[in-house]
Amino acid sequence: MNIIDSSCWLEYFAGSKVGEKVATVIEDIQNLLVPSITIYEVFKKLLVELDEDRAIFAIAHMKQGKVIELDSDLAVFAAQIGKQHRLPMADSIIYATTKRHLAILYTQDKHFENLELVKLFPKTQA
Repeated sequence: MNIIDSSCWLEYFAGSKVGEKVATVIEDIQNLLVPSITIYEVFKKLLVELDEDRAIFAIAHMKQGKVIELDSDLAVFAAQIGKQHRLPMADSIIYATTKRHLAILYTQDKHFENLELVKLFPKTQA
C-alpha cells in the first residue's frame, strides 16, 4: 500500500519532476491510501493559490484511492507517534496512517527523514 504526502500530491498536480516520479504510485489506485488530512492540505493550498474549481478537481482525483478517515483510535496513535518522532499534528496523522497500514509514504517533507516506511524526495534549492 502507498500513501502520498501533500507535498508530493502538489508536485504531481503541478507536473514537476517529483510529480512524474510519483505518478505511477498515484495512478495505482488499488494500492493508494489517502489520509483525510492530505485532502484538507491539498484542497486548501490549491484553493488559495489557484481556484476552487481546480482544487475540487484535484480532490476528486485523490478520492479515487481509499480515503482513511481520522477516528479516535488513529488520533491517539498519531499523538503517540508525534511525541515519539517530534512531528507536527498533520505529519503525525499521516505517519500514523502509514504505520497502521504498513504502507510506504512518499514525501518531500524533511520531518519524515530517516523514518521507516518513507521514500523521501528532498526539495531542491531554487
